[in-house]
Amino acid sequence: MKYVAMIYGNQAKWDAFPAEAWPEAIARQEAFNAKYRQTGELIGAFGFADAALAQLVRREAGTPAVTDGPYLKTEEHIATLYLLDCDNLQRAQEIAADMPIADTDPVELWPILHASTSDA
Repeated sequence: MKYVAMIYGNQAKWDAFPAEAWPEAIARQEAFNAKYRQTGELIGAFGFADAALAQLVRREAGTPAVTDGPYLKTEEHIATLYLLDCDNLQRAQEIAADMPIADTDPVELWPILHASTSDA
């Protein structure tokens, strides 16, 4: 079964993180990514740009109508999205709890109920 795991943050949070701590934090995250890519359980990890760069896109009269985003006006936004493929929910929870950030911040875990087929 597939799951989406998400971590949240904002630019102020990242700016407050000590510059000298970034190399170790990135190394820990890359080790996590490599570990679960090797097991085949991490399909992808995607870091998002600052929420100030988000856009809302609608269709008006058949053409895109773009406004500043994000859609939700919250203090924190999705910072990174992970796509997992696990045998069961317990395994997805174990992987989410193994994320380096899980020591200080929660990881939001969502089951994916269906996916579009790649058949054309």
